Amino acid sequence: MKRVVLLLVALLSCTMLYAQDSLRTDTLKKQREIGIIRETIRGFDRTEDEYIEPQHYEFTVMMQVTRTFENFYLSSNDQQIRLAPDGLTKVGPYFGWRWFFFGYTFDIKNLSFGSGGLRKEFDLSIYSSQIGVDVFYRRSGSDYKIRDVRLGGLNSDLFEDMPFSGVQLGVTGVSAYYIFNHGHFSYPAAFSQSTCQKVSCGSWMAGAGYTRNTLDLDYEELRDALNSRMPKGQTVELDSGMMFNSIKYNDFMLSGGYAYNWVFAKNWLFCASGQLAVAYKTSYGQTADEKKGFDIGKFNPDFVGRFGLVYNNTRWYVGASAIFRTNNYRSSRFSANNVYGSLNAYIGYNFMLKDKYKRKK
Repeated sequence: MKRVVLLLVALLSCTMLYAQDSLRTDTLKKQREIGIIRETIRGFDRTEDEYIEPQHYEFTVMMQVTRTFENFYLSSNDQQIRLAPDGLTKVGPYFGWRWFFFGYTFDIKNLSFGSGGLRKEFDLSIYSSQIGVDVFYRRSGSDYKIRDVRLGGLNSDLFEDMPFSGVQLGVTGVSAYYIFNHGHFSYPAAFSQSTCQKVSCGSWMAGAGYTRNTLDLDYEELRDALNSRMPKGQTVELDSGMMFNSIKYNDFMLSGGYAYNWVFAKNWLFCASGQLAVAYKTSYGQTADEKKGFDIGKFNPDFVGRFGLVYNNTRWYVGASAIFRTNNYRSSRFSANNVYGSLNAYIGYNFMLKDKYKRKK
């Protein structure tokens, strides 16, 4: 009996030692995995100090004024109509932590919420030294106006600035791009103010993206609106390519471009960036003279441009930026082109000094 007890004690001791070793091994393995993930994440923001001054602070707050603009062109054969809403001026606060920048701007002319006539927009941009990501959501309001009309020699002044609520546009998408010269060139220095470019430098970029687009048009309302301005006894005949109710199309994009940071004085920076995208568009729609509608896949070009001017002394920063996009769709029946963007002016303050910069002081 004594031998049995000793054997059981020995077995229990071995089991406990094995469990402790296994736990220690699992802990070390998890620590190594966490370390690899941490180093990978840090690698996205690794730069060379002689070209780029890293962010000294953990957080930032910013106030921004934004002016939005948009133009929508609809063409079919020799007819073209340009619609655009009045520009909006919005103001609002932003908060930033490292790569991420969040904020909300308010239309200073209309601070109400939930109105169906208001445009709805959401943009999230992540800027690191190596990669950038844009997520965007846009829904147009009912405040479009006819700005220009080309209808077989008709006097376009008859229709200038005529309100038209029969068009609705929607864009939902995500795009990502890689910055090749990320050790020397800093996109965040120009557009998220989280670093400072010391030496003028540029970089090639390449990316990919996807967008889901919707276009709804009440062509009968459009025809009636145009006829309401026509001289007595004359009417407008729309081309059949413009006579549709709804089109939905998906964009699958591959893009490439170049960006350059010009450091023209101490703490000052001007950036210009352009990306041309080749977009494969699959679509579905139906015009008035087609019972089954059309389903077409086509390659069309899209473009994204960014410009920025900023002063940044690592504590305070002030600047302006402009971002605009084009979204084009062309078929044998018609073409639709949407150009939209924003002009921004901002002032911000960085706070909560990082530990390594505290030690330097």
